[in-house]
Amino acid sequence: MMPEFTQLPFDVMYYRTMIANVVLLGEPGSSDWVLVDAGVRGFADRIRGIAKGRFSSEQPKAIVLTHGHFDHIGSLEHLLEHWNVPVYAHESELPYLQGKADYPPGDPSVGGGLMAEIAPLYPHQGIDLGDRIRALNSDGSVPYLPEWRWVHTPGHTEGHVSLFRNRDKTLIAGDAFITVKQESALAVITQRKEIHGPPTYFTTDWDQARSTVQRLHMLQPEAAITGHGVPMFGEELADGLEKLASHFDEMAIPDHGKYVHS
Repeated sequence: MMPEFTQLPFDVMYYRTMIANVVLLGEPGSSDWVLVDAGVRGFADRIRGIAKGRFSSEQPKAIVLTHGHFDHIGSLEHLLEHWNVPVYAHESELPYLQGKADYPPGDPSVGGGLMAEIAPLYPHQGIDLGDRIRALNSDGSVPYLPEWRWVHTPGHTEGHVSLFRNRDKTLIAGDAFITVKQESALAVITQRKEIHGPPTYFTTDWDQARSTVQRLHMLQPEAAITGHGVPMFGEELADGLEKLASHFDEMAIPDHGKYVHS
């Protein structure tokens, strides 16, 4: 039986960029590390500073995106002005990262708080990363991270992925599920910890979102970093994810919204 985690593995670090998390994967002092997601705009210099203090090389081997929403790629273009590295995402996410498509706009009608009410103001346009963006390998491998594999976790976006390491059952969930009520400004400010489905105002396929949570629950993660909120571990994570998977419709799907019955 694996010991219950109470903290992240030594080679996994997360940093909150105002409302969204980025993850730095790699042994401290090493030059072999990977950045997962790029947070909101304006945090590139802070991310670079953290990397410089943690690793022997400020520049990672690559950047992996769970998806391309504004709060996960906000500092990406600024980072790429300093880092000559490839960016990887699921094949279905590429149109939004090649300037070929825009995401559906945020839906304020889902309710839940101020963050949802102002959702139409959030950027939803795609960006063009040119030859920097590449599709993740179809075999589930993650570049430069041999122990990790990516899992297709659609629902929040068509090409959303999560990362999982079987050795210690560590999960980087992105927005497949989160540990804060992201629709509420107060919950976001206080980082009140409670397990939730994906942010409702941007989730467009609730049938897939339900299947995704059930799939991640079956992995039985011992530690999880989500795109929003604080990490969750052990029994608290297991119980929360079990409840969310079993009662997804009641807990996660809003009563109304333009994407709810799409």
